[in-house]
Amino acid sequence: MVAYSLKEALNARTNPELIPYVGGTDLMVWAEEDAEYLFLHKVSEMKQISQDDKYIRFGASCTYTEIIESPLSPQILKDACRQIGAPAIRNAGTIGGNIGNGSPKGDSALVFMAANADLRLASANAERILPIRDFYMGRKKLNLAPDELIVEVLMPKHGLENYYYEKVGARNALAISRVSFAGIMDIKDGRISNCSTAFGAVSDVILCFSGLDGMLIGKTLQEARALKDTYLKAFDAAIVPIRGRVGLEYRKDVCMNLLRHFLEMNGILQP
Repeated sequence: MVAYSLKEALNARTNPELIPYVGGTDLMVWAEEDAEYLFLHKVSEMKQISQDDKYIRFGASCTYTEIIESPLSPQILKDACRQIGAPAIRNAGTIGGNIGNGSPKGDSALVFMAANADLRLASANAERILPIRDFYMGRKKLNLAPDELIVEVLMPKHGLENYYYEKVGARNALAISRVSFAGIMDIKDGRISNCSTAFGAVSDVILCFSGLDGMLIGKTLQEARALKDTYLKAFDAAIVPIRGRVGLEYRKDVCMNLLRHFLEMNGILQP
């Protein structure tokens, strides 16, 4: 089935047998012959990139290429999207699909998690705003009702300029992440007003530790330097990789090295 408006798409979602998609870059690898699909590419309301006083608003059907080319997209998100697959994948794949896939390796999802973005979820009868960090409930388990769609991603408009993003893969092109990291630090009037980190491809879900990052919030750089060992020790205990394509110790070491680089970049840890 093809939907031509958001209203039509949400009405169609009342049928839980219809599987929504746009680019299908992940879905079609596992497509079932008898499955029924809801094609959303024609829904213009889900392809807009706009802004208001608080958010940059990305329609869930925006492709990676559209995000890269938009002057509204923050650089950290562009950096992540540029490292997704080949041009053909970036031209077809969408952020809604990347988020809704539920994979801990999702490149754009990692950045949205680090940025503490919100999701606008809607059904035919209601809509709600949900922090993306509350969207993932386990591997492939989403806080999404059977009749809901991811309509928009609401990304904070400010405080994203100072960031560190790194994707570690087997090769430079077409690589699925072995480990990925996004860190954001906002410093105002000599104090850290925000510190937020996210680790991908390590566990069943993208890992974020708000409580640990909160140790540095409100601190001066000098105070943060005094806390750096406690901060790193807490992350070392909290990051518990699961078995995957690479060794557990390797992924743990890479996570900690990336976190150290993030602190070095911000003058908290000496290189």
